[in-house]
Amino acid sequence: MKPKVLVSACLMGHLVKYNGTLVPVHERLIEWNDKGLILPFCPEVEGGLPVPRPPAEIKNGDGSAVLCERAKVVRNDGIDVTASFILGATKAAALVKENGISLAILKDGSPSCGNTRIYDGTFTGTGIPGKGVASALLASIGVRIFTENEIEALFDDLSSTD
Repeated sequence: MKPKVLVSACLMGHLVKYNGTLVPVHERLIEWNDKGLILPFCPEVEGGLPVPRPPAEIKNGDGSAVLCERAKVVRNDGIDVTASFILGATKAAALVKENGISLAILKDGSPSCGNTRIYDGTFTGTGIPGKGVASALLASIGVRIFTENEIEALFDDLSSTD
């Protein structure tokens, strides 16, 4: 079966989170993975960033602003990693097109994958509404994006394809 959902690799238990820690895997994701419905992907790692890596946040906007070159993704030590984030987002977009994927479950809060919120660029833990770079690019090509908190809402869509 061809994958139907792009999922942040960290949500599938892959050690790709910036600080190298594990994210718990939702039971539904395990079920869907066993059925071959999931394609795990980490835009940050695919963009060339290591694990672990310094935290990064978007300064002066969100993922859409980064894609329009009005904002940057910067690590907490001041290093600009925008190019890696754009590369990872571009690879995610190519992958969904190649596989005909129109749904994604992405890690909210991430400067790549955030869909409803990201951090404000001050490294103070302050969340703001917005999309990460990969999330913004995927949304712009018609991918419906859900967060890890909306997995059950997606269940009906996937159940109808069994």
